[in-house]
Amino acid sequence: MDKDKIKGKAEQIAGKVQKRAGEASGDEETEAKGRAREAKGTARKAFGDVKDAVDRGKDKVEDAARDLRD
Repeated sequence: MDKDKIKGKAEQIAGKVQKRAGEASGDEETEAKGRAREAKGTARKAFGDVKDAVDRGKDKVEDAARDLRD
């Protein structure tokens, strides 16, 4: 698992907690910061997902090339 996926998920969770704290206290600024943090985490996790997909594709190409050589 890619480190960006892990850090992104952690950022999503932290943002969700911050957003809910802002909602509960009526603090719109905290709520907005939480939403932004959650979105940042979502983007970072997506980046990690793409990197994993590219790595899996690369591995398949390398395996196919090895099969052709053998």
